Amino acid sequence: MSDAIISFPILGENFKINPSSTYTLFGYEFKWYGAIIAFGFLLAALYASRRAKHFGLTVDDLIDMLIISVPIAIVGARLYYVVFNFSLYRDNPIDIIKIWEGGLAIYGGIIGGIIGVFIFSRVKKIPMAPVLDLGSLGMLIGQAVGRWGNFINREAFGRMTDVPWKMGLTTAAGTFYYHPTFLYESLWNLIGLLLLHLYTKKRRYDGEIFLLYVAWYGFGRFWIEGLRTDSLYLFSTGIRVSQLLAGATFLVSLVLLIVNRYVRPHSPENMYVYSAAREEKAGGEEGKSGPQDE
Repeated sequence: MSDAIISFPILGENFKINPSSTYTLFGYEFKWYGAIIAFGFLLAALYASRRAKHFGLTVDDLIDMLIISVPIAIVGARLYYVVFNFSLYRDNPIDIIKIWEGGLAIYGGIIGGIIGVFIFSRVKKIPMAPVLDLGSLGMLIGQAVGRWGNFINREAFGRMTDVPWKMGLTTAAGTFYYHPTFLYESLWNLIGLLLLHLYTKKRRYDGEIFLLYVAWYGFGRFWIEGLRTDSLYLFSTGIRVSQLLAGATFLVSLVLLIVNRYVRPHSPENMYVYSAAREEKAGGEEGKSGPQDE
């Protein structure tokens, strides 16, 4: 499928493209998938650096968090994929480290990223919740952009369909039409980013944006995963792992959102961004009133 001709009948009968999955730079061949992932990461980092102060964080905090979290997220994404595809690696375990050949799972990356944020928070003595809030916004950017790597690779599409926005893949066997699930998820994440970006100024407690992200992504992924044909399954069962996890995280985050809104309401003044500003102001005033060198 990697060289299939892509078409979208809704854009016209003559709309057909056949993008290469690789490119050559300085005599070396690279995959567009990696470049697209890197571009999404860069956009997410740039956005987070502009928004860090709104969560009481600094750009240095963000850089330190990324240094710790990104490697752990990559390991998590790989392990998640390997665990539920272990038959592919049982005879050649050395292949587990060959991430350049593909095989990363976003939920594993999210879990790994959260572990990385936990470690960062403990080391830097910064509350975990505001870091997760900022990281959630960056994740939505990375996920929205990263799904286009699946488009280039002609993967992560859904089952066959005849909906007006269907995607056609043409090979020697003919043209077949599928749900463009990569596009569904990309647009879902983009909409989520816009909504949460606008909501950040109205948030009432640290961690609220993260919970909203988990609920939003979980709800969308639950339905999108049900359309895909390349899902990871829970060992020998017919249960889709990511669909199960998406549904569970959606329900848990929804319950926590309700509890924090109505059962245990919060005062926005207690958010880290305000306490950090008060500490900075107090430190500045103490410095001004302290003894001066002659």
